[in-house]
This record gives sequence, C-alpha cells and structure tokens, in this order.
Amino acid sequence: MENVTVIDHPLIQHKLSLMRRRETPTNEFRVLLREISHLLGYEVTRDLELETRTIETPLTETRSAFLSGKKLALISILRAGNGLLEGMLDLVPSARVGHIGLYRDPDTLVAVEYYFKVPEGLPERPVIMLDPMLATANSAIAAVERIKEVGARNIKMVCLLAAPEGIRAFNTAHPDVPIFTASIDERLDHHGYIVPGLGDAGDRLYGTQ
Repeated sequence: MENVTVIDHPLIQHKLSLMRRRETPTNEFRVLLREISHLLGYEVTRDLELETRTIETPLTETRSAFLSGKKLALISILRAGNGLLEGMLDLVPSARVGHIGLYRDPDTLVAVEYYFKVPEGLPERPVIMLDPMLATANSAIAAVERIKEVGARNIKMVCLLAAPEGIRAFNTAHPDVPIFTASIDERLDHHGYIVPGLGDAGDRLYGTQ
C-alpha cells in the first residue's frame, strides 16, 4: 500500500507473534512492546539530520557526527501510545515528549479529544506520532490534525499494527505523513478492531481487559 513502510525484521515479527497470543500476560506484553519499539525506532529515525563536530578521543582529534537541529519530538496518542513511547525514549532519551488524549466513541467510532500537551517549536522539530493500532485511523487522523494546527510539518506515524481500511483513511487525510508499521493485518471487524490483531493494546498493556 502507498505511503507505508512495513518494518519486517525477523526479531520484530517474532516478538509481534508472541504479543498476539491470547495467553501472553500483561508484564510480558509490556516488555515485548517496549522491545519492538526499540527496533522500530532504529528504522524510523534513520533520516535524522547530522552535523560534524571536532572531538578528542583518547588517541587523537577527529571529526565526528552528532544529531543536528531541534531535538526530536515524540507524541504519544494516549493511552496505548505510551507503550511505544517508553521504548523510543530508551533509544532517544533527549527527545521532547507530548501527549494527545483521545478516546473512540463506541457508537460512532469518532475520536474525541480530552487532553493536549505538546512541546514548543514543533515547526522546527521532526515529529514522530505513536499509537500501536492504526485501525479506523480516526484517532491518528485527529491527532495529526491537531499537531499540524500548531505548525508541525515533518511528521511520521508509527504503529505496531495497521488495517488496510485505516491506512486508506489516513492517507486520504494526511498524504504527506508516512506510516511505519510492523504489520498490515487483514481487515477490521464490525466493532472496528483489527483482525487478526492482538486485541485492545491499551487493555493488554495495562491489565484492564
């Protein structure tokens, strides 16, 4: 599908299979999501800008590469996005962090916002949006609309699983925002859940199922 990168590293696929299993307990699910977010993070941040500076090693002076420009912004779509956020912060601890609180109306499946707090300077920062499940994509679409309102331009969407319906809807709304995922699953069911999926990521992450 257009505008989507499937990161199918063998370790990601193995860990994702463990997460899909019904019997995987909350603590293991949480650890696996954090580990996968490390692996996703390496690919998603591959094009971060670098600058060269002079440093001294124990042996000599040399020119070496450092991250350049405004620090990366990681925006978690609450609450399940925090599962990806923790792993990304392990990888890029200097990143700035924002949160967007959205819940899905059970009748209309429309995203309803209840919280919004993001870093300053988003127009100058690379921004990575985090939400494990791109199902109907209503929440992701609404979240990206909100950060565009405050000037964000360089945006990527990272999810663990995506449904074809969600990808199409997201691409229609935000064709300028690439999607990175570990898997494109078969479809959505009549409740708007990804099939085969792994259930509700937030419930499984926090033991509230």
